[in-house]
Amino acid sequence: MFTMRTIIISIFCFIFLRAHSQQERPNIIFILADDLGYGDVSSFNPQGKIATPNIDRMAKAGLRFTDAHSGSAVCTPTRYGLLTGRYSWRSTLKKGVLFDYSRPIIPSTRTTMAGMLRKQGYQTAVMGKWHLGWNWLTTDGLKPVDRADAFNLDFSRPLGGGPLDIGFDYFFGMDAPNLPPYVYIENRNTLGMPDTFYTTLPYNDCRPGRGIKGWDLKTIMGELQQRSVDYISRSSKQQQPFFLYLPITAPHTPIAPADQFRGKSGLNVYADFVMEVDGFVGAIQDALERNGISENTILVFTSDNGCSPEANFALLAGKGHDPSAGFRGRKADLFEGGHRVPLLLQWPARIKGGGTVRQTVLLNDFMASFAAITGYRLKDDEAEDSYDLSPLLFNPDYKKRIREASVHHSYFGDFAIRQGKWKLLLTPGSGGWSYPGTEKEIQGLPAVQLYDMEADPAEKENLQQRYPKKVKELQDLLNKYKSQGRSTAGKPQQNE
Repeated sequence: MFTMRTIIISIFCFIFLRAHSQQERPNIIFILADDLGYGDVSSFNPQGKIATPNIDRMAKAGLRFTDAHSGSAVCTPTRYGLLTGRYSWRSTLKKGVLFDYSRPIIPSTRTTMAGMLRKQGYQTAVMGKWHLGWNWLTTDGLKPVDRADAFNLDFSRPLGGGPLDIGFDYFFGMDAPNLPPYVYIENRNTLGMPDTFYTTLPYNDCRPGRGIKGWDLKTIMGELQQRSVDYISRSSKQQQPFFLYLPITAPHTPIAPADQFRGKSGLNVYADFVMEVDGFVGAIQDALERNGISENTILVFTSDNGCSPEANFALLAGKGHDPSAGFRGRKADLFEGGHRVPLLLQWPARIKGGGTVRQTVLLNDFMASFAAITGYRLKDDEAEDSYDLSPLLFNPDYKKRIREASVHHSYFGDFAIRQGKWKLLLTPGSGGWSYPGTEKEIQGLPAVQLYDMEADPAEKENLQQRYPKKVKELQDLLNKYKSQGRSTAGKPQQNE
């Protein structure tokens, strides 16, 4: 028979063990750079000319993935894939990115990485560039209009459809740094009233639209850094583990490094901005160490796609630097330079430093990986294109191939599929902005391209005519992935 003393002791033990269990779960910080090339990180490109000592510290402390890929060659779809574990072309966004006060593409009914981790006892936060849509409110209930001669946005009321509706407890950032409104958003509200119309801003690639008076793009990275460091400091004092998603705005256009980084690279302003990204990573590392939580924190660093042409490839080449590190193409393309990204992960408590993972992986895979690490069992309608990478984390030389195949997607909505050494592009051109891309440039070229990525990583020799069976085999596999609504094992699902 239980006494009151026994019951009290039992309750105390339960609370203690639950708190201890939560404390043992690793914190997770995911830094997603914007338009950073594979060759812009020196540990991936020893011939590169940009110094990235803080990012390279992660290679020594953890794992370097040399065949990692974003889910798309441009930003919005990659962000969708990362947070849902699902290819973005299954959503309503079939090509391109979101523009002009777009609606959300992640419905509140879909499980996201943040929602999953919150169910596992995590506090969840995101700071940076959202770019997945909001339910923008208007004074007349019509579609948002933001022109010099017409305006109907209502920023006085809380926004919906954003991070807080899909699993995040806290948000600070903006929709995108080169798109209006030019204002910070905290949770559901703008910080200030965007009542100044900007025809242009003193940087490249800024669309006209409203913002707050005195909006200064070169201060954004510093603001994100300070708030991220403060969040880490506060969260380190709590029993609850945290997930901090940091989709930073650099080195995407507007290329606007802070004054202390301007001229630091000795190359150009883009390279200066890359060095500010490296400084941001260093600040996060220092915050973890200063607060005594570095050991049991999973820290991930990567990019949402390849380097943009705005980096000025010709000028950088003249100074000995290639943002694509010898791979063909750049942002927006199906060629490797469009979606092969630097990826590093450290978890000192569990992972030995200095390892290299050579298997093909996608950023989509982190949904299933974090599910496995935290003990969450994915349902059939969750993370349909995400594979668990944990065997590779604990054994970088793991021989069994984790992914059956990987699908790549370009700015213009073209597809490629990679299985083992074989890569099939279902387009005669780049699928993006690189040559050959225009109707004139692709005229007369074969309808598809097949490359042996082991013998020809630069994608120079099209083997489609020599291996027609392999072409058909990969086409059939891609069609299967499309029709079944998933590429992992499980019950078939519907695409939007």
